[in-house]
Amino acid sequence: MTTIPGVRIADSADVAGAARIGEGSSIWHLAQVREHAVLGRNCIVGRGAYVGTGVVMGDNCKIQNYALVYEPAVLADGVFIGPAVVLTNDTYPRAVNPDGSLKSAHDWKPVGVTIGPGASVGARAVCVAPVSIGAWATIAAGAVVTRDVPDHALMAGVPARRLGWVGKSGQPLVRRDDEWVCPETGARYRETDGQLEELEEA
Repeated sequence: MTTIPGVRIADSADVAGAARIGEGSSIWHLAQVREHAVLGRNCIVGRGAYVGTGVVMGDNCKIQNYALVYEPAVLADGVFIGPAVVLTNDTYPRAVNPDGSLKSAHDWKPVGVTIGPGASVGARAVCVAPVSIGAWATIAAGAVVTRDVPDHALMAGVPARRLGWVGKSGQPLVRRDDEWVCPETGARYRETDGQLEELEEA
């Protein structure tokens, strides 16, 4: 384990010198963090995970083993990326140009996945860029996200569809009259036009 002030990096990890790693973060065995990636404080990058060039992560994010986070993804504070998740970056992928020549970095424009605060993407899910995932949303394991996801949405399936709503605890919300309630925290929400809004305490 290589230790630089406030950061732990496993000896087998490949972290570019131009990457910025926040204090308290850990990068584990065989992970790769590319040039100009920015990781906030207290982030965890698991074994064999990949963080692409210029990816931006907020504080307290977790990227689990063998996840692939391709640039130009942007992860807000507290985002969870499960094992073997893929955040894509090419709308029309091809190895070659129409003339048969090998594509280079100059032959296509990467597009990214944007993930809001506290959201979670379950194991082996795929998020097909460009797409935005709202704050505190949960993407079920194995889902394929092809369109924007609202805050607090619970998404599952191929392609992913909304099955319900989740609170900040990650628990599915329960319908009570015209409100949605978190069974763990008691937080209350109201649904309007396919969006969820947290209600202030009375």
